[in-house]
Amino acid sequence: MLERRVRAVSAWGFRVLFRQEAAEASRFGNAVIVLFLLAQAADGVLTYVGVTTLGSRVEANPLLALLMTHLGEGTALVGAKIIASTLGIALHIVGVHRLLAVLTVIYILGALLPWAGLLLLM
Repeated sequence: MLERRVRAVSAWGFRVLFRQEAAEASRFGNAVIVLFLLAQAADGVLTYVGVTTLGSRVEANPLLALLMTHLGEGTALVGAKIIASTLGIALHIVGVHRLLAVLTVIYILGALLPWAGLLLLM
C-alpha cells in the first residue's frame, strides 16, 4: 500500500511530515472534541454554582480548591478549564481520539454526575 505524506513547515521553520490520512477530518474525532469541550463548560458552570453556594471545601480536587482560596472561585475555574480544554484540543490535533473519548466518559462520570447529584439534593 502506497502511503502518501504531506510536508508542512511549522512556524519555527522545522519541516514536519504528516500522514495525509491523519490530517483528514474525522467525524468521530470532531464529535469527541465537541463533547469534551461541552463537558468542560458544564463542569465549570456546575462547579462554580456548587462552590459559591456550598463553599470551596466541597471541591474534590485539592489543587483546584487551593487555587480557589488564593485566586477566587471564578479565576481558578476559568484557568483550570482553559488548561483542560487546551490539552483536550492538543489531543484532538494529534489524533488521539479514542483516548479523548475515554477521558470524556471518565470526566462525565467522575465530575459532572457527582456535581449534578449534589446540586439536585440541595
